[in-house]
Amino acid sequence: MPGVSKEQIAAAKKMTAIEFLRRYRSADLVKSSARGEFELRSHDSFKINGESSVWHWKSRGIGGKSALDYLVHVEQCGFVEAVRMLCDEVPGYIPVAHEAVEQKRPEFSLPPAARNNARVVAYLCGRGISPVVLSYCVDRGLVYESLPYHNCVFIGKDENGTARYAALRGTYSHGRPFKAETPGSDKRYGFCIPPLHPTTTVAVFEAAIDAMAEMTLSDNTADKYRLSLGGIYAPKEQNVEIKTPVALVEFLRQHPDVDTIQLCMDNDEPGSHAALAIARNLGSKYKVSLCLPQIEGGDYADLAKQIKQARCACTRHRTELAR
Repeated sequence: MPGVSKEQIAAAKKMTAIEFLRRYRSADLVKSSARGEFELRSHDSFKINGESSVWHWKSRGIGGKSALDYLVHVEQCGFVEAVRMLCDEVPGYIPVAHEAVEQKRPEFSLPPAARNNARVVAYLCGRGISPVVLSYCVDRGLVYESLPYHNCVFIGKDENGTARYAALRGTYSHGRPFKAETPGSDKRYGFCIPPLHPTTTVAVFEAAIDAMAEMTLSDNTADKYRLSLGGIYAPKEQNVEIKTPVALVEFLRQHPDVDTIQLCMDNDEPGSHAALAIARNLGSKYKVSLCLPQIEGGDYADLAKQIKQARCACTRHRTELAR
């Protein structure tokens, strides 16, 4: 590989991710409620085992073990640069500030669009999203099908309507679901379904598909903003202080008239803990309510799919009785 030798790569891989975090990101590393497990304050759903160093970033669907894996995939450091940084550990390593790494974010660009959205339509309708909600989002340039892998692309835009963020979701039904973000995505600009008319309410979700599902379950009514955070940071300990997700902070900055926040996270332990943490942060300034989906351990997309399947079963039953 240009710039680094095989020996340097081998040396760089010797440092584990947990060792790197303990030495150089200790302020960002916090214990989770699971025994021997740690989390990061600055990244959503990042978990790492304190013994094995195996880490998994749930919201991105990626994982690893070494410090090299961490630098490349989490802090988005270039491979060659990361190898050189870690090799400088002998005799002395000067860590690069997290802010400096973030400033080197790759240039953002949306994936090429497919000629039509056939696979995305089939996938989202299969997840319980109504055609009305799907059309509402597609017409506003928030959802489309990409090439060459035919992923579902959920777009986040800035105040000028420029795409700044894109979450990708695989449309196939077999194997492990593909989830990722387009390189260079700015998490301050989350996927957001706008209302038809002025409103002072925003509903906040973990994922874009949950926002679409809740709108489906609300009779397709575009009566409020529906914002996706693109994942959550979920503290297990109630006394852990965390920052409000950047997507919500930016949204509230852009919409000073909003005074009501509905927290619609997943109805599981991480979701409820994240919702409570956000409520503590914003409860003194906004009217905050918890609106978790009425499905234990699931999200709004699960609920929408479950209800659609039940309705389809009833329709089939009535058809058979009528014969």
